[in-house]
Amino acid sequence: MENKQTECCCKRTERGEEERKKLINRLNRIEGQIRGIRAMVERDAYCPDILIQCAAVNAAVNSFNKDLIASHIRNCVVRDVREGREEVVSELVATLEKLMR
Repeated sequence: MENKQTECCCKRTERGEEERKKLINRLNRIEGQIRGIRAMVERDAYCPDILIQCAAVNAAVNSFNKDLIASHIRNCVVRDVREGREEVVSELVATLEKLMR
Protein backbone atom coordinates (compact mmCIF):
# COMPACT_ATOMS: atom_id res chain seq x y z
CA MET A 1 0.00 0.00 0.00
CA GLU A 2 1.32 3.42 -0.97
CA ASN A 3 1.96 6.09 1.67
CA LYS A 4 -0.81 8.74 1.76
CA GLN A 5 1.79 11.54 1.71
CA THR A 6 3.19 10.37 -1.62
CA GLU A 7 -0.28 10.00 -3.14
CA CYS A 8 -1.08 13.72 -2.91
CA CYS A 9 2.05 14.99 -4.60
CA CYS A 10 4.88 13.53 -6.59
CA LYS A 11 7.20 16.54 -6.25
CA ARG A 12 9.86 16.57 -3.57
CA THR A 13 12.10 19.19 -1.99
CA GLU A 14 15.66 18.30 -1.18
CA ARG A 15 16.54 19.94 2.15
CA GLY A 16 19.86 20.20 3.86
CA GLU A 17 20.21 18.46 7.20
CA GLU A 18 20.34 21.76 9.11
CA GLU A 19 17.11 23.06 7.55
CA ARG A 20 15.37 19.72 8.10
CA LYS A 21 16.38 19.67 11.78
CA LYS A 22 15.21 23.26 12.25
CA LEU A 23 11.79 22.49 10.73
CA ILE A 24 11.40 19.26 12.73
CA ASN A 25 12.34 21.04 15.97
CA ARG A 26 9.70 23.69 15.34
CA LEU A 27 7.09 21.05 14.59
CA ASN A 28 8.03 19.17 17.77
CA ARG A 29 7.52 22.36 19.81
CA ILE A 30 4.13 22.92 18.15
CA GLU A 31 3.17 19.32 18.86
CA GLY A 32 4.11 19.84 22.51
CA GLN A 33 1.97 22.97 22.64
CA ILE A 34 -0.99 21.02 21.22
CA ARG A 35 -0.52 18.30 23.83
CA GLY A 36 -0.48 21.00 26.48
CA ILE A 37 -3.78 22.37 25.21
CA ARG A 38 -5.30 18.89 25.26
CA ALA A 39 -4.13 18.48 28.86
CA MET A 40 -5.71 21.83 29.73
CA VAL A 41 -9.03 20.66 28.28
CA GLU A 42 -8.75 17.38 30.19
CA ARG A 43 -8.17 19.37 33.41
CA ASP A 44 -11.13 21.66 32.65
CA ALA A 45 -8.88 24.71 32.47
CA TYR A 46 -10.47 28.13 32.15
CA CYS A 47 -11.54 28.84 28.54
CA PRO A 48 -9.58 32.10 28.10
CA ASP A 49 -6.41 30.34 29.27
CA ILE A 50 -6.91 27.64 26.62
CA LEU A 51 -7.64 30.25 23.97
CA ILE A 52 -4.42 32.10 24.78
CA GLN A 53 -2.47 28.88 24.30
CA CYS A 54 -4.32 28.28 21.01
CA ALA A 55 -3.27 31.74 19.85
CA ALA A 56 0.33 30.84 20.68
CA VAL A 57 0.02 27.67 18.57
CA ASN A 58 -1.43 29.68 15.68
CA ALA A 59 1.49 32.11 15.90
CA ALA A 60 3.96 29.21 15.94
CA VAL A 61 2.36 27.59 12.89
CA ASN A 62 2.32 30.93 11.05
CA SER A 63 6.01 31.41 11.83
CA PHE A 64 6.76 27.88 10.58
CA ASN A 65 4.80 28.64 7.39
CA LYS A 66 6.68 31.90 6.80
CA ASP A 67 10.05 30.16 7.09
CA LEU A 68 8.95 27.32 4.81
CA ILE A 69 7.55 29.72 2.20
CA ALA A 70 10.74 31.80 2.26
CA SER A 71 12.84 28.69 1.76
CA HIS A 72 10.55 27.49 -1.03
CA ILE A 73 10.81 30.81 -2.87
CA ARG A 74 14.59 31.09 -2.43
CA ASN A 75 15.25 27.54 -3.56
CA CYS A 76 12.46 25.79 -5.48
CA VAL A 77 10.80 28.76 -7.16
CA VAL A 78 14.05 30.47 -8.18
CA ARG A 79 15.46 27.18 -9.52
CA ASP A 80 12.32 26.37 -11.51
CA VAL A 81 12.04 29.87 -13.01
CA ARG A 82 15.71 29.75 -14.03
CA GLU A 83 15.01 26.40 -15.70
CA GLY A 84 12.06 27.87 -17.62
CA ARG A 85 9.30 26.30 -15.53
CA GLU A 86 7.41 29.50 -14.87
CA GLU A 87 4.23 27.61 -13.91
CA VAL A 88 5.80 27.40 -10.46
CA VAL A 89 4.78 31.04 -9.97
CA SER A 90 1.10 30.16 -10.46
CA GLU A 91 1.54 27.24 -8.08
CA LEU A 92 3.06 29.60 -5.48
CA VAL A 93 0.19 32.08 -5.87
CA ALA A 94 -2.37 29.27 -5.43
CA THR A 95 -0.55 28.05 -2.32
CA LEU A 96 -0.46 31.54 -0.82
CA GLU A 97 -4.17 31.98 -1.54
CA LYS A 98 -4.91 28.75 0.37
CA LEU A 99 -2.80 29.89 3.31
CA MET A 100 -4.56 33.25 3.48
CA ARG A 101 -8.11 31.92 3.68
